Amino acid sequence: MTKAARMDALERQIERIDRRLERLQGVNTRFSWARLLTFLFGFGGAVAVYFLWGTWPFVAAAVGALALFMGVVILHRRLEQAMLALTTWRQFKREQMARANLDWAQMPPATLREPRYDHPFEADLDLVGDESLHRLLDTAVSSTGSERLRAWLSAPVPDGDVVRARQQLVAELRPRSLFRTKLAVYARMADDDEETKAKARAKGKEAWQPDALLHWLDAHETGHATAGKLAILALLAAVNLGGVALTLLGIIPPIWPYTLPLYVAVYFWLARNNGEVFHEASDLQSALRQLTQVSRLLERYPYHGAPGLAALCAPFRDPEQRPSRLLARIARVVSATGIQGNPFFWVALNVTVPWDYFFAVQLNRLKAELAGRAPGWLDVWFELEALSGLANLGYLNPHYAFPTFAEAREEPVFQAEALGHPLLPDPEKVCNDFTFQRLGEIGLITGSNMAGKSTFLRTAGVNLALAYAGAPVDAARLHTRLFRLFTCIKVSDSVTGGISYFYAEVKRLKALLEALDADHELPLFFAIDEIFRGTNNRERLQGSRAYVRALTGKRGVGLISTHDLELVHLAVEFPEIHNYHFRDEVIDGRMTFDYKLRPGPCPTTNALKIMAQEGLPVGEN
Repeated sequence: MTKAARMDALERQIERIDRRLERLQGVNTRFSWARLLTFLFGFGGAVAVYFLWGTWPFVAAAVGALALFMGVVILHRRLEQAMLALTTWRQFKREQMARANLDWAQMPPATLREPRYDHPFEADLDLVGDESLHRLLDTAVSSTGSERLRAWLSAPVPDGDVVRARQQLVAELRPRSLFRTKLAVYARMADDDEETKAKARAKGKEAWQPDALLHWLDAHETGHATAGKLAILALLAAVNLGGVALTLLGIIPPIWPYTLPLYVAVYFWLARNNGEVFHEASDLQSALRQLTQVSRLLERYPYHGAPGLAALCAPFRDPEQRPSRLLARIARVVSATGIQGNPFFWVALNVTVPWDYFFAVQLNRLKAELAGRAPGWLDVWFELEALSGLANLGYLNPHYAFPTFAEAREEPVFQAEALGHPLLPDPEKVCNDFTFQRLGEIGLITGSNMAGKSTFLRTAGVNLALAYAGAPVDAARLHTRLFRLFTCIKVSDSVTGGISYFYAEVKRLKALLEALDADHELPLFFAIDEIFRGTNNRERLQGSRAYVRALTGKRGVGLISTHDLELVHLAVEFPEIHNYHFRDEVIDGRMTFDYKLRPGPCPTTNALKIMAQEGLPVGEN
């Protein structure tokens, strides 16, 4: 399927959801009227029955009216849940369209906005930020899934076995659009606590974070202590109830006025922290619902033709230890404590029996059971979220290919066909072929301003980052060695730190050279944009020549863009240096670029042309 066909399919899905929602909205309006009319006529009729036929017919009519009203409410809630599912589904599909078209305004906001400028390549390759590769890929609901995706994209040293295993999982997930959509949509639907989400946004956190849930699970008492306290309370409650019953039967004199205060005192002393326990559990209901929904999906999915995915999700597939069952039991326990919202009924019930303490014991036992298993379940979920982001990129771009990896002594060490940048819109994108035959080679790229030099450096780097994360790449074919990555493209000075641009660039280039000279099993792939741009022409040329000489022939390969046409002569001195260029043309008084990489040094420059076009003086030729 082509990308255009994929977009047409998404548009049709959104249109079908819109039509379904429009129909359900009409049903929803009728249900709202039905609830009102059922309440008014049901209970109004019950009152009429009371005046016409007396108490017992009134009770029967009231119970019937209540049952009918509750039935309508339950059906209405199911309808609202269905509408929420469709609305969330539609929003996800719209986001898919935005990701495919690079419509940043319609994508979810970036969860990671600040790249690490001290990282070997994260900032230079736009891996993190408002218009970044991470934002394009990130479909995770949890913060850990989002962070894991970032870690994969920015891993300084790729592990070949890990990359190949992850690539297999991404290949299995790529065509399973429905599975990936459900994974995201079900978790989003369960995350309906608007107050919690508002607090997270206020702290700059859009995604759900698992730390609070894991901390809550770890904080549980030993089973013997809580069970023993419950036995004491149950005995005192039994003495109270037995004493009242025997007193009413006239068998013994009243003893409950003495035993009841003792029970109440012991109960409230032992259960003094129960309110906090239940409050914490209620605050985490959203997280528990998310994990429950995800668990049900992973438990029931057939996994046909996906052995890697089946192995990853094995913790959810044990019929004797299904996570959703344990999570549902916790939900029922927390629901049973909902009577705290009615203080009169709550006091009466707990004075009679140790209701809250019983469920506190049950909750504590379930927490202890869940604490040992939840970290493993969560880890699978977070892994799937990160993998789904990589697979989704390939799904939305069917022409993207999975890279293959060269062995240690294989040549060429890097070969790309139709290599493009995934953050460039398709109508504007120009793809290029490029090859490094062996280690030690350098591609020296010259060309005019805006001709595409810097973009090509980023194109090579960002596709390697995708390849080592396990994702498909924006290329018809990519065959490459495993490289460490290091770039020097977006050098940042620091006014507060007292570091000038030139000094910051020098420090970056020194770190790059040290990485190249390091005794490491993997060679280095480096990219340098406009070397030594922070100093004057004479010193820049002298320093650039010396630095390029130091890079040549080492255990790595690299791309260097420059405006200094004098550097192209280094190719005569070093056969490992190869010249390439991007060119421009002036057509009808306008600068035009074809963004095609060509061999050889650049034959033209355009700085004076651009200055003249903007009305600046350019002097004499």
